[in-house]
Amino acid sequence: MAKYEMLYLINNELTEEAKEAEIAKYEAIVKDFGGTVVSTDKWGAKKLSYPIKFKSEAYYVLMTFECDGAANKELTRVSGLSANVLRCMITK
Repeated sequence: MAKYEMLYLINNELTEEAKEAEIAKYEAIVKDFGGTVVSTDKWGAKKLSYPIKFKSEAYYVLMTFECDGAANKELTRVSGLSANVLRCMITK
């Protein structure tokens, strides 16, 4: 299994419970595909350099995990469909 990092920006207007649920959703996807979550770093709210979806602030989360390629495709698909995720980037 390869090691990956996923940096994603969550809508900062969500409640803390909704943010935690969104983070838990992506961790569960990795575990469902047989991977392991090494760490989840919550960087907190930061100002964006330019507006994304008419938002000027976002909540940054960096998740480090080990899995196969199928989990990456599912993470990309689910984050693209979610209205709460402004941007997502997965790197190896």
